[in-house]
Amino acid sequence: MDLPKTYLNEYGWLSTGKPIDDLVISSRIRLARNIEGIPFSQWASSTDLKRISEQAKKAIRNAESLDNPDLFCMDDMDPTDRYFLAERNMISRELAKSGIERYVAICKDQAASIMVNEEDHLRLQVLMAGNNLQETWTRINQIDSDLEESITYSFSNTFGYLTACPTNVGTGIRCSVMVHLPALVISRRIDKVLSAVTQMGITVRGLSGEGSDITGNLFQISNQWTLGISELDTISKIDTLLEQILDQERKALAELMKDKRSQVEDRIWRAFATLSYAQVMSSNEAIELFSSIRMGLNLGILEKPSYNSLNEMIVRVRPAHLQKQAERTLAAAERDEYRAELIRNWIKN
Repeated sequence: MDLPKTYLNEYGWLSTGKPIDDLVISSRIRLARNIEGIPFSQWASSTDLKRISEQAKKAIRNAESLDNPDLFCMDDMDPTDRYFLAERNMISRELAKSGIERYVAICKDQAASIMVNEEDHLRLQVLMAGNNLQETWTRINQIDSDLEESITYSFSNTFGYLTACPTNVGTGIRCSVMVHLPALVISRRIDKVLSAVTQMGITVRGLSGEGSDITGNLFQISNQWTLGISELDTISKIDTLLEQILDQERKALAELMKDKRSQVEDRIWRAFATLSYAQVMSSNEAIELFSSIRMGLNLGILEKPSYNSLNEMIVRVRPAHLQKQAERTLAAAERDEYRAELIRNWIKN
């Protein structure tokens, strides 16, 4: 089963929501749900997993808000296509590793997806560009309601939605925003800021979520607990903390321009020159350099590229995307050369 070519030529969730945002790359809400009377996926038998997928696929087909999504079976997909979807954040890296009766349903605009038989029976997700948690919640709440018309969820009147991981019990909601905080990193204030938010029940991860390193000054900020707090209160809490973090970043940017303007401009133009002429480049180096370019846009030092184009490039330079664009398998060294060529052409155009 091959991915439609539109997946390579269009950028889905990057074009939804509020794509023009200087510091916030994306907003995501995920809901963990399980079907009543069937063991969680890790303990389910092959027969149980088939029951889950059959019920899930029927509910997905009946859900009006999903509008006849594309349905992919992980076992039928080429590994490159699976990791392509993971790089787009439409599935998790765990689901990309494949396994029996594992599926994903993806809406036509690629902003909403439902993973079947990952850690939980169903993982609903809506992902939009920019600072957009409220609209993201409206959409995923409707999808959740539509699915519940066909599925009886595992639910406790005492604890709420029951999930495979205890930290998801309750509402089962995870709200996250991907933010770009270069000035706080450069000024060495980032540890203080992150320490403060983690004490308030917020967790911080890297570009690819749980288990990933911080790259390109990109931080994924999300709620840590789902029990004892409503969905709307969780969203409000994230929004409030986000505004405080963004305020700190803008103040740090202003101070850098006041006290270290030459060093900041040098950093930005060196990044531009490297991207323009490098013959070999790793994905981590590219994302680090893109961070400086984005800071240049934030400060008005650079007029181009657009934020949209830069966001797309952060996705395009990742390994599976490069192989899909090259239409062949690339060794690591070939990917680094192809990535550099792709970036040079992007800068030139």
